[in-house]
Amino acid sequence: MAIHDVKNLCESTRTKLKEAIAKLEIFLNHHSIAQLNGEQQDEAMNEFYRGFLADMRHLLVFSEVAYEKLGISLRRPNFNVEYAEKVLYDVYHNCVNHFFYPKNECYSEDGRYAYTGQDAIRFRKKPIRSVRDITLDLSKIFEELREDLAYYETDYITQKRMQGEHV
Repeated sequence: MAIHDVKNLCESTRTKLKEAIAKLEIFLNHHSIAQLNGEQQDEAMNEFYRGFLADMRHLLVFSEVAYEKLGISLRRPNFNVEYAEKVLYDVYHNCVNHFFYPKNECYSEDGRYAYTGQDAIRFRKKPIRSVRDITLDLSKIFEELREDLAYYETDYITQKRMQGEHV
């Protein structure tokens, strides 16, 4: 990929991650399991929200690390394409994949809804509105990142393996 294209992709990716980080920080700073579950004290919902919050905290950390690495890449006096491509690969595999395939599986993406105009995110249990809203807001950001970084899912790995590098 041309140096100009990689640099622009780093800048747009960094901007999108910044937006996701801001939304995640606000949500995580204002919500606890007790607040999410309310007065119900339903153990199954407690477990659901515990897993959801754990996944969101992990996503926040992955996103912050990637955001910082992109910043380092963009601030270097001589833009290092190889380093930038490695960071973009990491964004795809650590951030985008972590969002769409969360460890605790509180939600999943149902591709059958992607072309119908409906939300493709399906929750394992029915969450409160704020959980649904943050997840759907983030899904828009990470869907854009997935489309932008799709090259790094296959072509980048193939290119590195053909060069004899271990990825």
